[in-house]
Amino acid sequence: MKKRLLTSVFLLSLLAVKSAAARQPEVVDSVLVFPLQEQHVHGSSVVELPGGDFLLAWFQGSGERTADDVRIMGARLKKGDKKWSAPFELADTPDLPDCNPVLFMAEGKLFLVWIAVLANQWENSILRVRSTQAFGGSGAPEWQWQDNILLKPDERFVDEVAARFRELPPQHHGWSAYAPRYDELTMEATKDPGKRSIGWMTRIKPLVSGKRILLPLYSDGFNFSLLAISEDGGRSWKPSLPIVGRGPIQPALAKRADGTLVAYMRDSGDAPTRVQVSESNDGGWSWSAARKTDIPNGASVDVLVLDDGRWVMLGNDVDDGRYRLNLYFSDDEGETWPVKLPIEYDASKQGRYSYPSLIQGSDGWLHISYSYHLRGEEKAIKYVTVKP
Repeated sequence: MKKRLLTSVFLLSLLAVKSAAARQPEVVDSVLVFPLQEQHVHGSSVVELPGGDFLLAWFQGSGERTADDVRIMGARLKKGDKKWSAPFELADTPDLPDCNPVLFMAEGKLFLVWIAVLANQWENSILRVRSTQAFGGSGAPEWQWQDNILLKPDERFVDEVAARFRELPPQHHGWSAYAPRYDELTMEATKDPGKRSIGWMTRIKPLVSGKRILLPLYSDGFNFSLLAISEDGGRSWKPSLPIVGRGPIQPALAKRADGTLVAYMRDSGDAPTRVQVSESNDGGWSWSAARKTDIPNGASVDVLVLDDGRWVMLGNDVDDGRYRLNLYFSDDEGETWPVKLPIEYDASKQGRYSYPSLIQGSDGWLHISYSYHLRGEEKAIKYVTVKP
């Protein structure tokens, strides 16, 4: 009897070990979408098309907001192929820089949202959108509809910013006692209807549920974020109340089982820089004041809820550069992130691996793209697949 019991315990232990091993994430493939080059390439976004092809977008040119030749480029990975197509153009606003593309599917349509930068200043950016059901066979899709996303935050925006700033810690360590206070300057700027309405920028994919689209946006003028919300599949948009804090930008969204929305954001505020977080209990219309987590932050992060319920976060978990890129896994809806899978690391701290895009494909794998910049100013977009 004792021997039988010991055997049963051993078998159960072995099954537990095998089960845990099966859940360990693993990098399956890693490839440059195109060869390293000297032109600036940055801000990629990846999406899976109906039929199994993957489409990738990024912005490319001789610079960023100050270079008028910057345009949105793309490449396609045909289902079953290992090599990406030659790059092709996805969008180009004449005489203006085009940046920060975001690709996503909604209601059977492919959407591309990006910014055209007026007057070469981020805070003057205009949101642009294209959509199509003509996905194409090998190159660029054939766009069937295009418009601008125009938002008009009202006086509630002003009140919300003031109320949330009162909830933040009283001291902002990035400013001296003799300098104008950061909070007061920001609150004063919210009273200008023009500043409230322009300069909202894309970076991370939206949350999509049927016709409802929650598109994360941020402002370099206000140095915080909000959502553009569509209830009609992207035909019209309304702004949420802002996600207020000292530097919470480029939100990535996740939804808990109880319906709570969580935004994880890049920290563009005072040191030490940490991933910032905010929550919404009303479907994204209003948000708690942003607070810092204990996760170091060097640039933009992306977040995803997997089919099995686990949460995944990808970002630069260092606060002195972008030389390390790690994938975090959580079993408790973001309360803790105990599992970490290294994606990139440069011990010399010269490499820059940043601005990730993260989706789960129909194959169950994670499909990742990010900017791959080396110390000699050679640049590309890298594509990685991970078995989660």
